[in-house]
Amino acid sequence: MSEQYNVSRVGDRVRQSLEVEERDGQRLAIKGRTIGLLAVAVLLVFIVHFPDALYYYALLSILIALGLIDGWLLRHGLRRQWHAYLFAALDFGIVTFALLYPSPFATHDYTAQLGMRFISFGYFFMLLSALALTFRPGLVVFGGLAGAGLWSLATVWIASLPDSITHVSPDWPWDRIIETLLAADFVDVSIQMQRVGVFLIVAALLAVIVARSRRLVLRQAQSERERGNLARHFPPSMVDRLARMDAPLAQVREQQAAVLFADVVGFSRWAEEHSPTELISRLRQVHRRLEEAVFRHNGTLDKFIGDGVMATFGTPETGPHDAANAVRALRAILDSFEEWNAERRSRGRDPVHVGVGVHYGPVVIGDIGSARRLEFAVLGDTVNVASRLERLTRDVGCRAIISEATVAQVRASESDQDVNQLLRDFSEGTAEPVRGRSETVRIWTL
Repeated sequence: MSEQYNVSRVGDRVRQSLEVEERDGQRLAIKGRTIGLLAVAVLLVFIVHFPDALYYYALLSILIALGLIDGWLLRHGLRRQWHAYLFAALDFGIVTFALLYPSPFATHDYTAQLGMRFISFGYFFMLLSALALTFRPGLVVFGGLAGAGLWSLATVWIASLPDSITHVSPDWPWDRIIETLLAADFVDVSIQMQRVGVFLIVAALLAVIVARSRRLVLRQAQSERERGNLARHFPPSMVDRLARMDAPLAQVREQQAAVLFADVVGFSRWAEEHSPTELISRLRQVHRRLEEAVFRHNGTLDKFIGDGVMATFGTPETGPHDAANAVRALRAILDSFEEWNAERRSRGRDPVHVGVGVHYGPVVIGDIGSARRLEFAVLGDTVNVASRLERLTRDVGCRAIISEATVAQVRASESDQDVNQLLRDFSEGTAEPVRGRSETVRIWTL
């Protein structure tokens, strides 16, 4: 059930990302359409004389009103899928009517046949471009079919009018051919079909572009989800590099790494005396400080374990300073909790003490789980020893313990100055037995 929930949740996030893009696209389409219509209104001032322009301004007002209604429905969550198709059909219908039906205010003879002669069919491409902004290829295809269908029907209707001339014979005298082509009632059906054909081709190309854009958004949403999952484990400096690699964690391998365990001392007893809300609040504060210290020193956050954390240094990629970085993170954790406790004491609250253990050695890393549920894991004796060292801080009575193996690696990789800085205040202890392990571990305490 948990695995199915995780898969479903991932799909939901991707779908939500696409829905957000669609809503933004619809808003942009409405805005772009409105701006385009206003630009046409300004253009009419120069190409249409008064009072003819009143007719076209009235139709433009209707188109702008439809856009405002569409925007209102979208803004209030009342817009349905079919609304977009209805408004697209109304747009192309009104524009077809405006281009071909003569203005009742015209002061000169204007025929429908003459209207088909002008280049005003270009307004169809403006409407189609606005539909492309909706991020819905199906709507673009519908707009192309609606525009092409309405113009084709208008062509058939006008061509069938009794006074329409649709034929020019090559056998006619040249002057008659010229006279016919220039006649106000002449309709060149082949030209209109070319317009319709080009319009459909452009609609198909735009639909392909929109469909490809949707796929890019889906891939981007998937990529961001994967990067988010990586960011939960790895420092930001490593996330970009891992995101570019193909299955960087799929191959199980053995390598050297430093493992750090940190845990709040006495947390279970404190949890018994406080409410669940207080418990969660403290856990978040503890985890935030642990996470910051680990990531700041190039560590990998393997997992939160109740009130503690397991972190690794040298996974998934090893480096010369892994052991030193683990010790730096250890010190950062202790410093962070000291600052927090000073603040808590100033407010009359009890301090929060933490124990930290670090061990360096061979580990096995890779993805474990099933195809539907994978988890990055670090396993091996080194992990077990680091966990035991953190627990050993209670028995020894110290804040932190690091193994001799960790100290040896720090000395091998760092300068004398850095070694002195990292190991200051540490005391070399004795070889201690570790539960579940036959050999003792020489420790250093702080």
